[in-house]
Amino acid sequence: QIQLVESGGGLVQAGGSLRLSCAASGRTSYIDTTGWFRQVPGKERETVAVISWRGPVSYVPDSVKGRFTISRDNAKNTVYLQMNSLETEDTAVYYCAARTLGRTEYGYWGQGTQVTVSS
Repeated sequence: QIQLVESGGGLVQAGGSLRLSCAASGRTSYIDTTGWFRQVPGKERETVAVISWRGPVSYVPDSVKGRFTISRDNAKNTVYLQMNSLETEDTAVYYCAARTLGRTEYGYWGQGTQVTVSS
């Protein structure tokens, strides 16, 4: 089993910054890819950032490029999402997820952490 626990969410003013953390435990050696996703009620889940667990390959969509950065620390089994220049539109529940080698979908998810950006 793989367990993921998010932390770092909270309330922040527009223009501010937050850093989310995703701590992985269990069979972390089986992880191929980790990612951050966000969702608001009534809307589809949106990919925020993706990073390879063992290599430097990463991806962020145009909507957050230049503001969000994904990184990892394998020694700590932790993935980070640095969010700068936050906007009210970034308000959502943010989830961390992991995909293992040979799988086409993310099979492990954290409980989520709320990010609220106020004006």
